[in-house]
Amino acid sequence: MPLCPLGWSKDISDTPRVSSLRVDPKKSPSAFLMERLKSNGGEHVNPAYDSNLDEPPVYEEANGDHRTVRPSVISAFGHDTLDRLPNIDFYRNAGSVSGHRAVRPSLQELHEVFQKVSEYTVEDDGEGSDGTPSDDLESAVPTDKGAVKFGWIRGVLVRCMLNIWGVMLFIRLSWIFGQAGWGLGIVVIVLSCVVTTITGLSMSAICTNGVVRGGGAYYLISRSLGPEFGGSIGLIFAFANAVAVAMYVVGFAETVVELLKEHGAIMVDVINDIRIVGCITVVLLLAISVAGMEWEAKAQILLLIILLVAIVNVFVGTFIPVTTDKKSKGIFNYNSKIFLENFPPDFREGESFFSVFAIFFPAATGILAGANISGDLRDPQAAIPKGTLLAILITGVTYLGVALCVSATVVRDATGNITDIISAGVECTGPAAAACELGYNFSSCAVEKCDFGLINNNQVMTMVSGFGPLIIAGTFSATLSSALASLVSAPKVFQALCKDNIYTILHFFAKGYGKNNEPIRGYVLTFIISVAFILIGDLNMIAPIISNFFLASYALINFSCFHASYAKSPGWRPGYKYYNMWLSLLGALLCCVVMFVINWWAALLTYAIEILLYIYVKVKKPDVNWGSSTQAVTFVSAVSNALSLSGVEDHVKNFRPQILALTGSARTRPALLDLAHSFSKNYGLCLTCEVFVGPRSEALEEMNAGMEKNQLWLRKTKRKAFYAAVVCENFREGTESLLQASGLGRMKPNTLMIGFKRDWRTSSSESVQCHVGILHDAFDFEYGTVMLRMNEGLDVSHIVEQTKVIYYKKLTLINQVSVCGPPPPQVAKMNERLLEASAQFKKKQSKGTIDVWWLFDDGGLTLLLPYILTTRKKWKDSKLRIFIAGQPGRSELDKQEMKSLLQKFRINCTDINVIDDIHKLEDMIEPFRLHEDSKDRAAAEAMKKEQPWKITDEELGIFEEKTNLQVRLNELLQENSKSANLIIVSMPIARKESVSDFLYMAWLDILTKDLPPTLLIRGNHKSVLTFYS
Repeated sequence: MPLCPLGWSKDISDTPRVSSLRVDPKKSPSAFLMERLKSNGGEHVNPAYDSNLDEPPVYEEANGDHRTVRPSVISAFGHDTLDRLPNIDFYRNAGSVSGHRAVRPSLQELHEVFQKVSEYTVEDDGEGSDGTPSDDLESAVPTDKGAVKFGWIRGVLVRCMLNIWGVMLFIRLSWIFGQAGWGLGIVVIVLSCVVTTITGLSMSAICTNGVVRGGGAYYLISRSLGPEFGGSIGLIFAFANAVAVAMYVVGFAETVVELLKEHGAIMVDVINDIRIVGCITVVLLLAISVAGMEWEAKAQILLLIILLVAIVNVFVGTFIPVTTDKKSKGIFNYNSKIFLENFPPDFREGESFFSVFAIFFPAATGILAGANISGDLRDPQAAIPKGTLLAILITGVTYLGVALCVSATVVRDATGNITDIISAGVECTGPAAAACELGYNFSSCAVEKCDFGLINNNQVMTMVSGFGPLIIAGTFSATLSSALASLVSAPKVFQALCKDNIYTILHFFAKGYGKNNEPIRGYVLTFIISVAFILIGDLNMIAPIISNFFLASYALINFSCFHASYAKSPGWRPGYKYYNMWLSLLGALLCCVVMFVINWWAALLTYAIEILLYIYVKVKKPDVNWGSSTQAVTFVSAVSNALSLSGVEDHVKNFRPQILALTGSARTRPALLDLAHSFSKNYGLCLTCEVFVGPRSEALEEMNAGMEKNQLWLRKTKRKAFYAAVVCENFREGTESLLQASGLGRMKPNTLMIGFKRDWRTSSSESVQCHVGILHDAFDFEYGTVMLRMNEGLDVSHIVEQTKVIYYKKLTLINQVSVCGPPPPQVAKMNERLLEASAQFKKKQSKGTIDVWWLFDDGGLTLLLPYILTTRKKWKDSKLRIFIAGQPGRSELDKQEMKSLLQKFRINCTDINVIDDIHKLEDMIEPFRLHEDSKDRAAAEAMKKEQPWKITDEELGIFEEKTNLQVRLNELLQENSKSANLIIVSMPIARKESVSDFLYMAWLDILTKDLPPTLLIRGNHKSVLTFYS
């Protein structure tokens, strides 16, 4: 339905420059904006900028009239100015959580402050936005006041230490050093710390490069590498934390059940008791988490104290004199011989360095515990680097200290029999030499497996310690603290992911509750996942996958740091300077290697899941823009490739049609754009261009408003093209600017595409001269030229709905187009046919032909373009038919020559037709004839000077043969190509200053009249085809 023209209610020239509207603090933003809009009569409003603070300065008049100078405009050096001094508030996101966002005066408001400002609106078709601001979603105005925020010790250091100090410290560390020896054992711990330290350095660099919000690893990766990487790793990282809760709880439950078993208090059986204890435990942990971060933090402090006491208990126990019972179990005081005997590795039962490393490394994967609650930290930029790196140092030293103390006091094998004492005079040799020298004979362990010693007993720490029950308490503390940290981390990360709406189906979990914006829904989901895995009971197959999920996160954090440094974006300015891009890349590679070392199939599964999620997000294309390093590297690569391409000379084999299409607005001539896009597709340059005609001060704002809108429309409709526009006093000058300046280096358009001017007979002479002049300019600049004619026309601008939109923060005011009454049936039917024809080239073409009338050799463009069309899916059912001009009497010979040429060009066609025989035009050109022959000489000369654009009798006589050729060609086209899907004809050329513009338009009109869609093509007479390899 055609719509009435859109316009504001009051002309801009009638409105004053500055509104006198004052802000009523009781009014809503919408009411304020509506009043302001009315007072401005519809002129441009910068919604976030209050012009009341910046009215033109007033001075004391010479006649004695005094007006006060408002201090708010005395902003620099005591002078009255609208300019503002640099301030942090100008650089905040909309709705910043850390302060009010101020908006500086726009360039137009400064540039034209004492002048009339023309109307400036932002147009939208309703497809581009849902009314939400384009700023980062994490900058939304916070609704939580008085939220609990943690410093670097409680928020990061404590959490990381509790997560890194796991059950491995008390149960498996002695076994690892028994198998690998303390030499390779140190390598295992140091290598793990190297990986985590490099990751910590990379994370420190990333989180000090701007404000960090909630979401931890997901936030850091997504804001650095973009939503594709962040969305994929965020989901699997949150899931890994949820399953990790089950792992730690099952570890705790197993210890409890072992104690029940010792005291004969088993409830059902071992596996069901583990399930019962695990479910009860996770319910209690959930209650602590839901109670709030403050309660959870207090619980973590209590668990830390217990854990520290247990660790100290181990060190104290190594100094307490040992009993005979302990000696029989291989535990002694510090002894250099034991220490040296435990130095070399003694791998047993198929273990190796890599298998031992794989068992230990999960103990080091808790370094993100602090970053995962980044939204609850008082100053994440300072807290995360300091707390994480210090936690890695403290826990690494602790692991080494405990392991070395045990290695110096406990032998690898012991019988536990107090009667295995060495007789006097026996020579001590072999693997149990140290125990032998200390008076015990454990040589039987070389024959049969013993129950005690570093390798054989997982309770060595309990026996070494000063008070055994404290180690059990420490084990409980380590498992519960890790479970609690994971139970908090998973919902927090998941909530941040859901808030960004990357996976729309998960947006339900974005809602938070309470002053800390607690993700209650996320807690419930984590609880359900945890219980499901607790009920399975056996997590031996799942554990390696979880470790690999964590390692994949570490690898991407390291790669994010490397990628951001490599892109050399000016926006990469981390406050933490102790990082190196190549060290980060090494860390990423190390993480990948460790993934395969731990479990190769789990690593492959992790990569497969990540790739699938990456592809999903890539295809969905979430509407976010976080300024990722991926964008920066893409830009750097594009510039680099463009520069390298500029150093290579063009070659005919690599010729591609680079289209500059004069479509006007991107959606104004869809048929022209679709055909241009079919020529370039993804493999060539396509520019859809618009010329705004009029004074620059008026047209410039309209152009700026439409730039992003048109490019967005091209992207949404999946047309791989660029939108370009210029402002000029007349259309021809604007097109000339586009022809000369468009493109970059070798990526410049070489083919102009334009629509046929159907109304040339009713248009002004200036309009016709402009249209033909554009063709002359294209030939002058050696462009190939393509003109499309469709009987229904090309321009649908009078049908396209136009909506003008002004955004005021989250409020959208829409001034909808008023709808006129229904158009006459004839007009409605014409519009329907026009819309149907405009969508013709977007659909798959039916079986038919593309008829190519290659009448003149133009370098091959007339043949190349239709061949390119046949390679596209939409045109694959259309076959080429070639029509050529021949000489009477040698049609068969001309046909064979053309067939041979096409074979050399490797272009297939179904038929070759030779036209060897080559009504009237008078009615069409009659209004534009001069008829000077019927006047005397003086009158004829005067008429020529007065109306130089008219067709003279002399000109008509000179070009009579060429004129008749166009008439005859149309007859042949009607006869041979009336049913073709598309007709392509060599475009006739009008010699400058010889053929008048109206005669030339008459040629083009009569040649293409009453035909299917027709393309007139003329190359620049440089070869675009070759038969050489």
